[in-house]
Order: sequence, then structure tokens, then C-alpha cells
Amino acid sequence: MIIYFTGTGNSRDIATRISMMLTDDDIVELCNETLRSGVISAKRSCDKVVWVFPVYSWGVPPVVAKFIKRADIQGIEGAEHHMVATCGDDAGLIANQWRKLISNKGWKAASVSTVVMPNTYTLMKGFDVDSEILAKQKLEASGERIAVIVERIKRGATDDDVIKGRYAWIKSRIIYPWFIKFAMSPKPFHAIDSCSGCGLCARQCPLGNINMDKDCKRPYWGKECALCLRCYHICPIGAVQYGKATKGKGRYLNKNRS
Repeated sequence: MIIYFTGTGNSRDIATRISMMLTDDDIVELCNETLRSGVISAKRSCDKVVWVFPVYSWGVPPVVAKFIKRADIQGIEGAEHHMVATCGDDAGLIANQWRKLISNKGWKAASVSTVVMPNTYTLMKGFDVDSEILAKQKLEASGERIAVIVERIKRGATDDDVIKGRYAWIKSRIIYPWFIKFAMSPKPFHAIDSCSGCGLCARQCPLGNINMDKDCKRPYWGKECALCLRCYHICPIGAVQYGKATKGKGRYLNKNRS
């Protein structure tokens, strides 16, 4: 079984390719009803569960952590759990966080791997999407990396093959908690005057957190935001913004996201 959470499609792309290489058709996206209920039923008994999700500020995305804590997954008794995280550059101590979450459930944590994918975070000064050339290079390189990860999963590896980066402890132990507490508010999200009211952002939100105002036909955001940035990146005319932080910045969607 492969369980994934995605915003711009990078993790879906990785999850799909891993599924094909493992000849595993049991693939589940964490969104809406699944996240709310916490219940997943495997189509068949499986001995491996692969978790695929993006790195959030050198840690596990809160929406994924919350799901794991309350998850009721049928058909995985005795299964090995493997983690594959997509990151723009490095992942800090995310392996430690994920292993603790899995162990607290009484599950068996096996391998942890990371794969570099195009940057998607744009909400702070100095952060932007990669150039088209760099994004293409990362996507091309991901194929070989995924093959390595799949072999690790097949043989039941139990170690960490992770790009921690410099100052990993500071990033994951200090910056990550700060980020979760102070930098994940959906309040700055808004649509500028060029918004056409197409509603694509609302339809595509994985948490169903965006609704359309019936009068002005503009999107408005609720409190249950995963900060996955799908709404920002998927807007066809660039009308979705996050305060002033995203002004003039690029947008990115994985071409294999659908």
C-alpha cells in the first residue's frame, strides 16, 4: 500500500512511479474524507506501507502527522512502513520525527529516503520556485533516485538515506516548531482583482478548505489549511496571493500530477 499527500503534484508523481515499480495498485491519497475519518482499508493484505509526502520546513507536514496519530488502517498488520519524502534541497531530521510517529502507533518503521524535486515554497522572503532549467534537471534526476528507493523498499532496508543538510538539528528542532506555530496561517491568502471566479482553487483544495463567495465570486479560505500551496500554484491567471510575500514569484505544478 502507498499512502501519499501532495500539494503541487511532486509527491503524487513519486507515489505513482513507486507504485508502478512495485506493481502495487493499492494507492491512497490523503485528502478530504480520508483525512477527516482517519480510516483506510487495504484492498488486500499487504506487508509494506510506503508513506510519500513533501518536507515541511525540515519536518513532517502537520496534516500527515495528525493523520498518522489517529489513523485506523485495515489490512496492514505486521507490515513494514517506509517513508519517502520529497524535498527541494534537504530534509533535516525528518526521519527521526516520522519514526517516532510510526513507533508510537506500534507499527514497524523500516527505511527512510528522500528524493529532490522542484521547489514549491514561496511564502517567505528568499523562497521561490526553481528556474525551468533547474526544475527539469531535478525531475530528470528523480528517475534514477526512485529506482534506488524502490530497491531499498523491496529488500526491506531499515536505514536512513536522507539529505539532512547543514544545521539539521536547528532546522528541525527550532525552525520547524516555529514554522508550525507562526507561519502556517491561511489568513494572508486572498485573490486579487484579476480573479475570474473560476473556482478551480476551491475544487482542487485537498482539504476542502476553500469556498467561493456567492456574491463576489471570489474564493475565501477557512481555518483547516495544510499550507500545501496547491491553490496558489494551480491558479491559471496568478490571482491567488499570500499577503505580499508571493508578489512577482513563480508558480509550479508537476506535469505528472493528474
